[in-house]
Amino acid sequence: MGGPIPGFSDHSAQVNGQTIAFSCGGEGPPLLLLHGFPQMRAMWHAIAPALADRFTVIAADLRGYGDSSKPSGTAAYAFREMAADQRALMQSLGFDRFHLVGHDRGARTSHRLALDAPEALLSLTLMDIVPTHLILTDLQTKVARAYYHWFFLAQPAPFPETMIGHDPDYYFETAMAGFGAAGLDAFDPAALDLYRRHWRDPAAIAGMCNDYRAAIEIDIRHDAEDLARRVACPSLVLYGADGIMARCYDVPATWADRLADLRAKAIPGGHFFPDTHPRETTAALLDFLPA
Repeated sequence: MGGPIPGFSDHSAQVNGQTIAFSCGGEGPPLLLLHGFPQMRAMWHAIAPALADRFTVIAADLRGYGDSSKPSGTAAYAFREMAADQRALMQSLGFDRFHLVGHDRGARTSHRLALDAPEALLSLTLMDIVPTHLILTDLQTKVARAYYHWFFLAQPAPFPETMIGHDPDYYFETAMAGFGAAGLDAFDPAALDLYRRHWRDPAAIAGMCNDYRAAIEIDIRHDAEDLARRVACPSLVLYGADGIMARCYDVPATWADRLADLRAKAIPGGHFFPDTHPRETTAALLDFLPA
């Protein structure tokens, strides 16, 4: 596969006190893609090139993931800080307003960016999440069992870091196969190799744990303060038709009081449908995003 995304150039920027790695390609209106746990920007390898026919596409690594910097401490991983990184990245590239697409943790970062800097967004796409505040305050038994990693990773250091560090591939591959509704064979081998290379880094393991610690310690408070606010820009919610979120929630309904201009669509597959069903995901994005 070469670089993380075929045909894209790879860069890094010093923004918001962090080094944010990103890949860039295409021409047109700016479009930022944010990955989720436990991946990095390579997850867009089969989607970003098609979007680049119509957009200037930037796929970035969140802090703590991939080639981006990995600060210490839970507070550094609040979605507010992660969102500030990405807005600063786009501003450094000359884009004060842009389309934003996020999957999993990238989607939660995107929602926070939309709340903190609504003037920056042309549109918002959230992939396979329900609101963080809802999951943590109205936890369902099926979700707790399937998404146990939320609570394991949030345990005090160095407990989860030590356990994962004994065999990172086993832990993260089990997680991907478990809540992805597909085996590892459904993932591109070259992308998997990149995921493995990054999640074997002890600093990345610590960063991912701090990401989940921040959700319980910090993000839930920020979200509670913003429960009465609605994102005004055009918004798309995509979710895996066979995924845990779809089995446990009416996913569009969970966003109805948070997104003022909401569209929603189920995509075949489970949580990792951008990896396993990139054509359908790309088609849904191109149908939604303005030319």
